[in-house]
Amino acid sequence: MKKFTRYSTLVFVFLMLLSLNAKAQEFKGLDKSPMDASAYPSSSKVSDKSIKVVYSRPQLKGRDLSTLAPNGKVWRTGANEAADIVLYKDMKFAGKELKAGEYSLFTIPGEKEWTIIFSKDINVWGAYSYNEANDVLRVKAPVTSSKESLEAFSITFDDNAMYLGWGTTRVAVPISK
Repeated sequence: MKKFTRYSTLVFVFLMLLSLNAKAQEFKGLDKSPMDASAYPSSSKVSDKSIKVVYSRPQLKGRDLSTLAPNGKVWRTGANEAADIVLYKDMKFAGKELKAGEYSLFTIPGEKEWTIIFSKDINVWGAYSYNEANDVLRVKAPVTSSKESLEAFSITFDDNAMYLGWGTTRVAVPISK
């Protein structure tokens, strides 16, 4: 009897471990708006970054940009959580200084210009709890149009600007140290 109990205990433990291992191998599918990051300087070989933006990249999928990011309304600048921007050094956006730190990046789209908002509220979902009182900096940036259409919302940098692009809309926010 003692031998049978020991054997059944071993079998039970083995089956439990096997079932836990099977569950651990289940991965969820790709997000519909995958997360991405963009940094300045953009070269992957530069480890001394000044800025990093982590954001989700919604897709147009036949929809209109003005429906997904309506003019005149605060937008989370991407999908899912509000975009997260980390400044490792003090920087200037459109000539206005912003201290090193972590911020949420919101925007207010417009036909001719967008308002770019840096908020001290971090780790927030969407723009549902956006609070203007927590804005650290607001700047305006002109809107231009491109012949090339971007299916996925994108953020990139060069030495002069942070660029936001989606569809044929392009927004250039001047940056400097």
